[in-house]
Amino acid sequence: MFKFLEPNKIFLITSKAPKYVFFIFIIVLSIGLVEALFLSPEDYIQSHSVRIMYVHVPSAWISLGIFSLIALLSVGSFIFKNKNFSLIAKSLAPSGFVFNVIALVTGSIWGKPTWGTWWAWDARITSMLILALFYSMYILAWRIYDKKEQVIKITSIIAIVGVINVPIIKFSVDWWSTLHQNSSVNILSETSIHPSMLVPLLIMTAAFSLFSLLIFLMKYNTELIKIKNKGLDRL
Repeated sequence: MFKFLEPNKIFLITSKAPKYVFFIFIIVLSIGLVEALFLSPEDYIQSHSVRIMYVHVPSAWISLGIFSLIALLSVGSFIFKNKNFSLIAKSLAPSGFVFNVIALVTGSIWGKPTWGTWWAWDARITSMLILALFYSMYILAWRIYDKKEQVIKITSIIAIVGVINVPIIKFSVDWWSTLHQNSSVNILSETSIHPSMLVPLLIMTAAFSLFSLLIFLMKYNTELIKIKNKGLDRL
C-alpha cells in the first residue's frame, strides 16, 4: 500500500523540490512585506505596532497546524505501522518549533505597547508556551533515545497528548477572560478584520508556509540520505 513511500522514490522528488520552493518563497515573501509594511494601513488604536501581527499571527497558525499534523501522523504510524509517517513528523517538528518561538517572541513585543508589559500569564500565551514545551520534548526525545521502535512510540505519545493543547489555544479567548483579543479571522463565521489587513496577513501566511515547507524538505532529505547511507531501500 505504501510502496510509493520508499526512500529512493521519495528522494527523487524531494531532492529537487527545495530550489523551486525557495524561489516561490522569495517572491511571495517580497509581496507580503511590501503589503504588510507599506500598503496596509496603521491601526487607529495600535498605530504601526499592529504590523507585528503580520509575523505573529501566521507564525502561531503554522506552529499549531504543524503540531496537529505531527499528531495525525503519529496516530497513522500506530495504525499502519509505517515508519515514514514518523520520519515526516520528525522532519516537520523543527519548523513548527521555530514558528512557535517566533509567535511567543513577537507576541511579547506586541504586548509591551498594547498591554504595557512584555509578558502576562494570559491563557493563550501560557498555552502557547506549553505547546513550545511539547515541541521541545518531542525533538529532544528523538535525540535522547537510540532504539527506533522505542523513540517512535515515545514521540508519538508526546504528540498525541500534546495535541489536546491545540483546541485549548484556539478557544482560550472564548473560554476565559483574557488580555488577548478574540479571533478576527474565522473560517466558519464572519471575519471582522478589514480586507486591507486581511490580504497581507494571508500573503505572509503563505510565505511562512513555504518557508516551513523548505525547512521540512531540507530536514527530510537529510533523513533520507542517512537511510540511503545505511544501505536501506525501505524504512
